Amino acid sequence: MAAQTAPPESHLPLTPAVFAILLALADGEKHGYAIMQEARQHTAMGPGTLYGSLDRLLLSGLIAETGLSEDERRRFYQLTNLGTQVLSAETKRLEQSVLRARGKGVVPVEARA
Repeated sequence: MAAQTAPPESHLPLTPAVFAILLALADGEKHGYAIMQEARQHTAMGPGTLYGSLDRLLLSGLIAETGLSEDERRRFYQLTNLGTQVLSAETKRLEQSVLRARGKGVVPVEARA
């Protein structure tokens, strides 16, 4: 599969929804609803966005389905090695952007008071 041999940086930049999904999976496998609950802390996300994104992440090899629970509608997902690398690369990219912004005097809104 070509997607798995491509360097992690070729998947960047990530959309906010995809970043939130990968971040939700960073500490272990979760089912779709648990991913959505955690991702909603960082971005507005409904079921359509979540499940469309999960399908694309599966196809690109960034996540893998780990199985079904006793309720066959509840599927569990986890990061793949490539998914972990892509999440790390995006985190580094975002960190560098924040450093550039701070270097130009941009401060977070809550820190301006």
